Amino acid sequence: MTLTLRTISREQHLAYIQSLPAASHCQVPAWADVKTEWRSENLGWFDKSGELVGAGLVLYRQLPKIKRYLAYLPEGPVINWYAPNLDDWLQPMLAHLKQQGAFSVKMGPPVVIRRWDAAAIKSGIQDPDVKRLRDVEATHIEPRAFEVSDRLRKMGWQQGEDGGAGFGDVQPRYVFQVPLANRSLDDVLKGFNQLWRRNIKKAEKAGVEVVQGGYDDLAEWQRLYEVTAERDHFRPRPLSYFQQMWSVLNGEDPNRMRLYFARHEGENVAAATMLIVGGHVWYSYGASANHKREVRPSNAMQWRMLRDAYAMGATVYDLRGISDSLDETDHLFGLIQFKVGTGGEAVEYVGEWDFPLNKLLHKALDIYMSRR
Repeated sequence: MTLTLRTISREQHLAYIQSLPAASHCQVPAWADVKTEWRSENLGWFDKSGELVGAGLVLYRQLPKIKRYLAYLPEGPVINWYAPNLDDWLQPMLAHLKQQGAFSVKMGPPVVIRRWDAAAIKSGIQDPDVKRLRDVEATHIEPRAFEVSDRLRKMGWQQGEDGGAGFGDVQPRYVFQVPLANRSLDDVLKGFNQLWRRNIKKAEKAGVEVVQGGYDDLAEWQRLYEVTAERDHFRPRPLSYFQQMWSVLNGEDPNRMRLYFARHEGENVAAATMLIVGGHVWYSYGASANHKREVRPSNAMQWRMLRDAYAMGATVYDLRGISDSLDETDHLFGLIQFKVGTGGEAVEYVGEWDFPLNKLLHKALDIYMSRR
């Protein structure tokens, strides 16, 4: 297939994304407006007949004092990754980005390489010799994904020594998803473990109600989020970030971002944001109070969000990042332990890849990032 690449309008880009069953929320045009500290560009791939057959959102981050940029395509570009002529898709992109002043390119092919169902993960957790997901036999392996990785290496794309695993990437390589396609909601609930089902019932019995919020409720979201940040020792994003997310994402599609609260006796005790692109729904940020955890507001809220996703016709409910660690002493172990109770599956993508267009500047960036 003969391909040409050129910049496209946001409208063209959005129309292409909307023509697909799903795409990452990091690849919709409005995501560029969330990342205000980056310059952005919309790229389109065209076949011989002039039809748009691929798209990519590029974010450019300038180096201090010089006009050279890191070009980043988070969870993209949205192209045919299994095409036999992958070079023909990526070489024009590299040439274009170099012309734009990029010294290095980072991208995250949305290509799944392995999946582990809940039973496999639980057996791994129970085995004292197992420390990581990769120590457990995957329940599904995608051979074509290995071919994609091999081709990228041959083209000169690079990954870190850890293969891009874990939380070293900008976007998570491992996520946890609950498949919804071809399942009844009853099947989904039966897939939850006994503790999750008991906690959902406990929340219902305690009178926890889950409601949707709007833009004006983001300040209340921020209050709970900052409580969570202090408890879990992370630096919270400011309220303005979530206000910007809400405005630009819902400006592009009025159902792109939702806000949920779990409420008990009139008090908001948990909250979460949800993102929707086609049939893919993400639980993106979560927050909870330090008290009333015994009424299980987070379980009730997740169940409501999942049911809403199902009602919208979603094919997957994505609980986002997990670590690949199955070691109970690892501080990130709790993430997979909580999410595995939904009966979903751990999913490994091929990870993020870098292409140094200027080796000296790329190395300098590597050193800077490793010292952060």
